[in-house]
Amino acid sequence: MTTHTTPMSRVATEPPRLQQFVGGAWVASTGDGWLDDRNPSDATDLVAYVPEGSPEDARRAATAAAAAFERWSTITGVARADHLYRWSTAIADRQEELAQAVAREVGKPIGEARGEVARCVAILRYYAGEAVRQVGEVIPAQAAGALQFTLREPLGVVALITPWNFPVAIPLWKTAPALAFGNTVVLKPAEMSSHVASLLAETASVSLPAGVFNLVPGSGPAVGEALLRAPEVSAISFTGSGRVGARVAAIAAERNIRYQTEMGGKNVAIVLPDADLAQAASLTAAGAMRYAGQKCTATSRVVVAHDIEGPFLAELRRQIDALVLGPVTAPNAAVGPVISEHARDSIRRTLGATNAERVYEGIIPDSADFANGWFLPPTVLRGAATDSELAQRELFGPVLAMFPADDLDHAIALANDTAYGLSASLFTRDIRSALHYVKRIKAGLVRVNGDTTGVDPHAPFGGMKGSSSGSREQGPAAREFYTEIKTVQINP
Repeated sequence: MTTHTTPMSRVATEPPRLQQFVGGAWVASTGDGWLDDRNPSDATDLVAYVPEGSPEDARRAATAAAAAFERWSTITGVARADHLYRWSTAIADRQEELAQAVAREVGKPIGEARGEVARCVAILRYYAGEAVRQVGEVIPAQAAGALQFTLREPLGVVALITPWNFPVAIPLWKTAPALAFGNTVVLKPAEMSSHVASLLAETASVSLPAGVFNLVPGSGPAVGEALLRAPEVSAISFTGSGRVGARVAAIAAERNIRYQTEMGGKNVAIVLPDADLAQAASLTAAGAMRYAGQKCTATSRVVVAHDIEGPFLAELRRQIDALVLGPVTAPNAAVGPVISEHARDSIRRTLGATNAERVYEGIIPDSADFANGWFLPPTVLRGAATDSELAQRELFGPVLAMFPADDLDHAIALANDTAYGLSASLFTRDIRSALHYVKRIKAGLVRVNGDTTGVDPHAPFGGMKGSSSGSREQGPAAREFYTEIKTVQINP
C-alpha cells in the first residue's frame, strides 16, 4: 500500500452557520441547536456548523414546495428541460469548488470527488432530455370509435433523504428525475454532507424557479420524521441504513404514499480459475479500498476458487499496495479516511473481535498528516465464518473478507448467502459460466469482469432482497417512481 503525505489546506475564516433554502430564499432554522461538521482527513478542521433543525423547518419547506408545484407541474417539459440544463451549467461553472468541498467535508479523495461532480452535470443533462420524451401510450378501446390512452402525471411534493457518501450525485440522481417529470422537491441531506448540499442549493437558486427545490439540513429526529409526515409530501425517496429505511417504509405505508428505499449491500466478487488474475485483483482491490470502502456498491467480499487462492492473494496484495493512502487533497490519493471517529472505532471493534486470519494489513504512517484524521489501514481477512459480521454486516470501511469456493455453484451459494442483494461481479473467460451466474445471482447490479461499484447515469440502479424496496433509480426506470398513470377514454 502506497502512502502519500501532503499538508492539508486549512481555512482561516470562521466556519459558516448553515441556513435552509426554502421558497427560493435563505432562511435561518427555527431550532436553536447546532452540530459540528468536521473534515475526516483532519478533524481539527471545522467545515461548518449545521443547524439541528426543527419539525417546523420541515413543514415550512413542504409548504413552499407545494405552492411551487402548481406552476412547475403545468409548464411544458421543454421549459423544465431548459431549467435543468441551466442547473447543469451552473454546476459545471463551479465544478472544482464543489469537488474540493466534497473532498474536505466527506473525505472523498479529490480525484473521485471531481468525477462525482462531473457525473452530476451528466445526470442533469440526461434528465433534461427525459423531460421531453413520450409520457403515455395509446391503448385499443373496446367501444367502437373511442380513443383510449394513458398519461403520466407528477406525484406532487417529493421528500428526498440522502446519505453523506455521494453528497452531490445521490441528491441529484433523485432530484433530477423528480423535477423533470413535474414534481417539486424537499431535500434533507445527511448532517455530515450539509455544507456540500448548501453549495448545491446555491447553484439551484440561479437555475430554478423559487420553491421547486428546497433544502432543510438538520438531524433525522428533528427534521426527517416531520418531513415524512408533512401532509403536502406525496412520495419519499431514501438512501441509507436498513434500520432507518424500515422506519421510512413504515411511515409511508401508514400514510399510504409512495416510497423507495435503497439500503446498502454486502457486495461480492467471484474469481474463477480461468479468470485474468491481474484484472480480477485490480478491480477487486479498487472496489474494496477506494474511498475507504464507503460506497453502497463497494466490494466487501471476494469468493475465490480453491485452486487459485495463493496466486490471487499475491496479486491482490500488489494491487492494494499500489493504491495511495493519503489525505484527500493529495492528487493521487485513493483510500482516504472513514467518515467519523465513531465509524473508525466501530470497524476496529469488529476487526478486533474476529478470529479470521489477516492476510493483508496496511500501515497508517506516523506523521502529522495522518495524526488528526480518521484513517484505517486497508485490511483483507480470510477464514471468517459465513454467519459472522465480516460476512453479513455492511462495515463501510476498507475491509475485504475472502472466502474459498469449491466450484461455481458453491461460489454463487456463498455470494447469495446474505440479506443484501445489491451488486455482484464474476471474473471468468468462460461464457457458459458467465451466463449461469447471471441467471443464479441474487443482485440488482450484475457484472462480468467488472468492478462492483458504480452504474451509468442512464442505467437503472437498485438491489434485491434487503438492499432495496424494489423500485429502481436512474435511467428511464426513474419515471416509474416519480409519476403515476392516468388512463383516459374519450367516447364519441
